[in-house]
Amino acid sequence: MGKSLEGRVALVTGATRGAGRAIAVELARAGAFVYATGRSSETHGPSEMGRPETIEETERQLRDTGGDGMAVRVDHLEPDQVQGLIRLIEERHGHLDILVNDIFGGDRYAEYDKPLWEHNLTGGLRMLRMGVDTHLITLAIALPLMLRGKNGIVIEMTDGTAAYNAYFRQQVGFYYDLVKTNVGRIVEGLTFELLNYSITVLGVTPGWLRSEMMLDNFGVTEENWREACKQSPGFAISESPTYVGRGIAALVADSAVSRFGGQILTTRQLADLYGHTDVDGSRPDCWGLIDARGMNFAIAEDIDAFR
Repeated sequence: MGKSLEGRVALVTGATRGAGRAIAVELARAGAFVYATGRSSETHGPSEMGRPETIEETERQLRDTGGDGMAVRVDHLEPDQVQGLIRLIEERHGHLDILVNDIFGGDRYAEYDKPLWEHNLTGGLRMLRMGVDTHLITLAIALPLMLRGKNGIVIEMTDGTAAYNAYFRQQVGFYYDLVKTNVGRIVEGLTFELLNYSITVLGVTPGWLRSEMMLDNFGVTEENWREACKQSPGFAISESPTYVGRGIAALVADSAVSRFGGQILTTRQLADLYGHTDVDGSRPDCWGLIDARGMNFAIAEDIDAFR
């Protein structure tokens, strides 16, 4: 890919870990100057998620690629902090070309086995704030700067295809389903509102992501993750965060990206479009497998056919 994004300025929110971190790293590798935001910091301590990863680690990783960028500790529920971030970008660069909204962190509040009236109300509402309000606050404050430029791109990160999220997602909890449905609606609404502007809005969904938390939950690392397949064969369809990072770096470098406006693309669709692979050379198609077999997949032959 080389430095296909040289001269572009990107903001990746929720970049402390997981997909957000990988996206920030791959955008920097492709030549963009990347602002990576998160709450967990070496100076301020961890966020309420209680994870060890920090936003400063993300900055070091994106610089290790030979790229450039800056980590900024931001709570995207605080408009003043987001305004300060956008002022910083404006003062240093004068433009913002790419916004990838990957903020969430509400997993800890999910109660997968509880209906709405039994689900913890405070936790559920906190999840909505973290998964929806953060995105809206960031968009409302960042878009005026993006509108001054040309050919801007907004990517909303979600979980699930538009077709999958059109139906109520069972057994994940009412609030989690509502968060992910809302992200798709943000894509639709902004696509309409920006119809006469040169900004493309779309969504991207990873599949079963081997985030740091997911690896810890299975008691494995990225190096030996296949060991987890012995207990959970379905984990074989999982994908590394780098897979979606590579896909988004290729997507935003596409001069014809506007043709995807309003859509939600999967990591496999991006791989098929741009020819890259995951770190192990495969092209996982988690959502293709779910579409064909439903959520209860575990047969090795099935999984192999979707890698």
